[in-house]
Amino acid sequence: MNETPIIEVRQLTKTYRVGEVDVHALRGVDLEVQKGEFIAVVGTSGSGKSTLFNVLGGLTPPSTGSVHIGGKDLSHMTNAERTNLRKDTVGFVFQKYNLLPTLSAEDNIKIVKYIGGHGTDFDAPFNEVLRLLGIAERLKHKPRALSGGQQQRVAIARAIVNGPAILLADEPTGNLDSQNSAAVLNLLKDLNERLGQTILMITHDEEAASYAHRRVHMRDGQLLQ
Repeated sequence: MNETPIIEVRQLTKTYRVGEVDVHALRGVDLEVQKGEFIAVVGTSGSGKSTLFNVLGGLTPPSTGSVHIGGKDLSHMTNAERTNLRKDTVGFVFQKYNLLPTLSAEDNIKIVKYIGGHGTDFDAPFNEVLRLLGIAERLKHKPRALSGGQQQRVAIARAIVNGPAILLADEPTGNLDSQNSAAVLNLLKDLNERLGQTILMITHDEEAASYAHRRVHMRDGQLLQ
């Protein structure tokens, strides 16, 4: 018996009204992602990949079609229910690190843990994750004292501190040089292979996409698999 996909999308559409024009950002998208998979969605600017990211993360509702995340149907969720989904099931990594500048790296991570209702103490497995990310010795530093690569690693730690079933990464290397990009992509690959973390990464970069198990391409709001 096949396991239920952790992400299941059927005939997904998203249409925006811009002035007098309907913009069809997503056009009948079908996608399945299995638990423990690392998948890259590749496309140029305007292809619809960021809209797909926002729908999968519960940041915006779909126009039509169905979206199941961890067996839960997003299509008919209220805003409050989508907020709980983001808190409990999905972790986010963005191109911009979005770290609070007045807090240390450690407190940037702990505040998300606290908001999620999990206290503020890191357990032994998460301390191992911090070592894997290479930031265990940098936790007391504020963002301005960290390199771009280190800030993105803190952002990754923050995204997975509450043990989300899915990590969504939107252009996670977009602000990094080639050396730091490779380091972050290798870390994502390690998180997937060592911890079984399901990852869906949005990228325009074919080289970045090569780190994933599987890649799908997006063009004009449609997936080309």
